[in-house]
Amino acid sequence: MDECLGSFCLACKSDRMNAAVTALPNATLRVHGKDIATDSEGYLRNLGDWSEEFVRKQAEREGLELTGEHWQVIRFLRDHFEQHEVQAQVRLMIRHFTEAWGAERGNNHYLHLLFPKGGPQKQGNRLAGLLRTKGEH
Repeated sequence: MDECLGSFCLACKSDRMNAAVTALPNATLRVHGKDIATDSEGYLRNLGDWSEEFVRKQAEREGLELTGEHWQVIRFLRDHFEQHEVQAQVRLMIRHFTEAWGAERGNNHYLHLLFPKGGPQKQGNRLAGLLRTKGEH
């Protein structure tokens, strides 16, 4: 058995979640000289493979130039998953980022401008190393 990664050990929490994506087509992303297994859309096969370098490589693959705001959303998504073991709903993200950034930038439209390929619920979760949301195909 692999060693636990500490307080944010998605690998320990993800066995049942990883099983749900094994039927999807495979792809890989080269990170630090290692091929990281993803599905065809770039979602990690093993949640424990997430790293900030993974984010940079996947964002580059998706044509997304990361800013500090992207990193804030990604960290929020990871923190929420760590604390609640579920992915954050968009309305929760809107509430949080409206408080943090103000109404002009914390809204649904702005979050979708930041993450143009599926919004924060899809592209954000993918970059945060989380799995597809329910109902995604």
